[in-house]
Amino acid sequence: MASTPASTRIHAGTSGWAYPTWKPDFYPPRTPAKKFLEFYASQLTSVEVNYTFRALPTAKMLEGWLAATPPHFRFSFKAPQRITHFKRLRECDADVAQFISTLEPVRQAEKLGVVLFQLAPNFKADAALLDAFLNISALRAPGAPRVAFEFRHESWFAEEIYAVLRGHNAALCVAESDDLVTPEIHPAADFACFRLRRSSGYSPAELDAFAKRFLALAQQRDVYIYFKHEDEPTGALNAKAFLDRTIAEEKL
Repeated sequence: MASTPASTRIHAGTSGWAYPTWKPDFYPPRTPAKKFLEFYASQLTSVEVNYTFRALPTAKMLEGWLAATPPHFRFSFKAPQRITHFKRLRECDADVAQFISTLEPVRQAEKLGVVLFQLAPNFKADAALLDAFLNISALRAPGAPRVAFEFRHESWFAEEIYAVLRGHNAALCVAESDDLVTPEIHPAADFACFRLRRSSGYSPAELDAFAKRFLALAQQRDVYIYFKHEDEPTGALNAKAFLDRTIAEEKL
């Protein structure tokens, strides 16, 4: 993978874009809401769509999102709560198939990043269940998306779980929040996923360190990085500053 610049394998952004309160610090003051995504995609290289946690997007919505973004842009999607929180990965083959099928236009446009399965904080580790879930046909079929898991109970941080992820080329989403920090383990061979959720944001020195750290990781794999989204534009500004630093660091 080293024949192309590592920075092109870094896909960074926030977990949303529809925030009028990001004016004027991120969005220019006169930007209409219908142009938010277009501007966002001119500054950042990826977005994690949280909308899909509660509802599936329509074909028209996806068409609009795809039209508003350049070829290199990547959409990652949070899996529906029906799968992760209500059914808790059990007996949800049809739900997974419907979700993956809905995202097919994004895959065909070559803009599909990662599908994130974020589990509930009280969902404890179950290696057999995880393995059975990852054997669902929609997740194993040709063209199936890359999948990552954000575990929010520390019992999941065990070699038995990493082995299951490794066997299915699934990623452990390395999530940093005010409450829990995921160990940095990368079981997937060709991609990694990070969610940087600290509510206070990140300092210039920390963003410099991220640039070095993630560029090194991107020598061998695609890296998806999502900063926390809030009503304030801190996450979007952090993501833009981080991407600028990766390009500058790569030129050194």
